[in-house]
Amino acid sequence: MDWLGLHFLPATSVSGRMLLECSHNPLLILLAYAVACAASFATLDIAERVGHVEHRNARLRWRALGALCLAVGIWAMHFISMLSFQAPLEMHYDLPITVASLAIALVSGMVAMEALSHAELNVAQYLFAAICIGLGITAMHYVGMSAMRSSAVQYYEPVRFAGSVVVAIASSLAALVLAIHLRQGSGLFHQLIKYGASLVLGAGIVSTHFMGMWALHLMVPDGTQMQMASTENSLQLSLTIALIVLLIIAGSVSAALADKKLQAKERDLHRVNALLSQLDQARVSLQQVAHYDALTNLINRRGFNQIFAERLMEQQLADGMLAVMFLDVDHFKRINDSLGHDAGDELLKVIAERIRGATRAHDVVARFGGDEFCILIALHNIEEARHMAQRVMAKMKDPIALAGRRMVMSTSIGISVFPHDGTTCEELLKNADLALYQSKGNGRNTLHFFNEGLKTKASLELHLEEQLRSALVEEQGLQVFYQPIVDLRTGHVAKLEALVRWQHPVHGLLTPDRFITIAENNGLIAELDNWVLRRACQDLAQLCDSGFEKLVIAVNCSALNLAREELVQEMDVALKAAGVAPQRLELEVTENALMGNISNTVLLLNDIRKLGVALSIDDFGTGYSSLAYLKRLPLDTVKIDRSFILDIPKYPQDMEIVQAIIVMAHTLHLKVVTEGVETPAQLEFLSEYGCDYVQGYLFSKPAPLEALRPLVKQLNQRKPSELWPSTHLLETVEMTGTTPGTSGKSQRASHAHGDRFRARPQR
Repeated sequence: MDWLGLHFLPATSVSGRMLLECSHNPLLILLAYAVACAASFATLDIAERVGHVEHRNARLRWRALGALCLAVGIWAMHFISMLSFQAPLEMHYDLPITVASLAIALVSGMVAMEALSHAELNVAQYLFAAICIGLGITAMHYVGMSAMRSSAVQYYEPVRFAGSVVVAIASSLAALVLAIHLRQGSGLFHQLIKYGASLVLGAGIVSTHFMGMWALHLMVPDGTQMQMASTENSLQLSLTIALIVLLIIAGSVSAALADKKLQAKERDLHRVNALLSQLDQARVSLQQVAHYDALTNLINRRGFNQIFAERLMEQQLADGMLAVMFLDVDHFKRINDSLGHDAGDELLKVIAERIRGATRAHDVVARFGGDEFCILIALHNIEEARHMAQRVMAKMKDPIALAGRRMVMSTSIGISVFPHDGTTCEELLKNADLALYQSKGNGRNTLHFFNEGLKTKASLELHLEEQLRSALVEEQGLQVFYQPIVDLRTGHVAKLEALVRWQHPVHGLLTPDRFITIAENNGLIAELDNWVLRRACQDLAQLCDSGFEKLVIAVNCSALNLAREELVQEMDVALKAAGVAPQRLELEVTENALMGNISNTVLLLNDIRKLGVALSIDDFGTGYSSLAYLKRLPLDTVKIDRSFILDIPKYPQDMEIVQAIIVMAHTLHLKVVTEGVETPAQLEFLSEYGCDYVQGYLFSKPAPLEALRPLVKQLNQRKPSELWPSTHLLETVEMTGTTPGTSGKSQRASHAHGDRFRARPQR
């Protein structure tokens, strides 16, 4: 039976003799197995390379090299195995057919590498590729067998023939599975597994050949003379082929290893480049964070200082001018407190855009934090800075839609100019800040240029702050003066208002308007308040010992101190330490301080009332004047500000206002004190309209307690009909109220500028 040119043994015997004296050279069999194992290892290694190569052309080159290694390895194994075959016949091989078998092996190798170029294969793809490769190997084997020329005829036993095909397909399937699964991994263990797989695959390839040889039967015609052919040429040819093929495989494996190392270095280089790129991005991000404000995308203080130094050096070399503008948004805190910080952030973004829109492209705009901005511009003359500031202020006044509201913001600006106001960045920034402080102090929504007087004032305030801190620690220089508060019903002194003074070693006696703001701005106000409170309680104890058991002392409380929860405890400690009744003490707070946080204020005032301390609202009429809030506060007394008394009886409107306040206070069951009474006409008017208490220079200026004792005793001995002060009494007051180094004129001026120790609104 013949099939595809192959002769298969029929069921009945054929004519001729079957050769049984055939054998194989063991050395060549081992050589063929070594070549098969080397080809298997090369295929696995190159398949690993194919799986890791990214470029298409490189993948094609590696696939071609892998196909070549696999083809020549299998073909060499087959040819060496054929040369190991020994039979008593003269044999040779047909060269064209041998080359054709090599071509078939190359096709099988290309199919194998095509399958291995895929990352994953499903079961059907595995089987299809294994069948194609196995059939190619089988075809290569039997075509190579047909190249053998001798007097014998080749017959194949069908079952064994089929077995060789199955072995070829199974070996191909095993090779595909191992090659794909061994592509990932590294290290010694992975390499050992690859070596073991190469031995198994080599055995499978050799098994395919010898299954085919087992199926072969050589039939020689009767009468054919038998002779054993020489094996020397076969051995030399086998060794030559093996050497050539092994060199090809070794070169391919070496190339794969070199490429693997090169690719690893390339990956390392890519990783290094990626890390460098990430570092560059991180550096840019850090630079962005370090030099730019995240909210407004303007330059921050650090970035501004760097650019400022560069611009300043340029202008110094060019003999040019620079202006530094400090901007502060007026009353920005109200936005955060009322609408929340998110709304405040949105407002800052809008403000930043408006400032940027009012400046030129080459101007530098920065946000220093909070609501503080700074502009740096180059100038030809100082008026350019003024015009720029005015443009910014005009831009700011455009309505802003925020949180469903339309609001208009304003800004205060301070300006310093190089080289007139300084030659260094620090000096110019400091001077611009001083000019800004002046703008805020002069009513806000204004601009001011720096002048030397501001530096002098700032230096003086710094010096006063240091000395005030020292005076509080050492309790030296600070004094408490008192001013009588007269009861209009009896004509007697019912209360004394405690007023702090500072006997400065250089500047003489300082009134509160010189140092209260300094104390408030530097965190000293609570300590100063507490010192006055303790001293007033001690003086109350002395008054009790002197026979003034009913006299009350009124102590002023700063708005900042009123927000402290410790205030109640401090008052309790001061009263107990002096051993005086709480009813002898009255706390005076300004109207604006009370309205700052009405809910917390009511709770704090109730706690103070529980101690037994009376409460008085000071400067009434100059602040919010909200009756809705006023009726909620646990007050005892309302003190009318002197600004309403000053022009009485000259202006009837002031008289009507005072009269209305008195009626309103009495309706709320509150006592009324009017301060600033300086003329008998004012006293007569207040007495006529029911004012309860009066206070002012008509009776006495503020004076130390020891100087006031005779005056208080004298006033308290009078009858109500003798209320009007006599000329003699006023002269007595002048003598007792004047302190060394302070004239009566300066005392009156100090009262006009806020002679009492009271809270002042922060600027």
